[in-house]
Amino acid sequence: MTHEPTQKTYYTIFAALMALLVVTVVATYIHWGSRISIVIAMAIAITKATLVVIYFMHVKGSSRLTKVFVVAGLAWLSILMGITLIEYHTRPWLSGNPAMTVKPQER
Repeated sequence: MTHEPTQKTYYTIFAALMALLVVTVVATYIHWGSRISIVIAMAIAITKATLVVIYFMHVKGSSRLTKVFVVAGLAWLSILMGITLIEYHTRPWLSGNPAMTVKPQER
């Protein structure tokens, strides 16, 4: 059931990764605006990571259990990143609210 990639496949993926590296470097020199730059950089990074996981980590020809663990790892990563972003966006200095301070109680 496992399908071993050929050398041609490895060279093709390597060429794609090198092309994406060039696209990453070129994209850093173009001024897109802060928000779109992050979206472009993340899209390129996700594409490169997907190629590495599928071909170099041999997930493409592996068992269903391995694929379940890959998806579970990605789900856990997205949960942790979501919690981090929620915490970051609730900080008082981002919303213009003064920082919370604790006043000592009078006795």
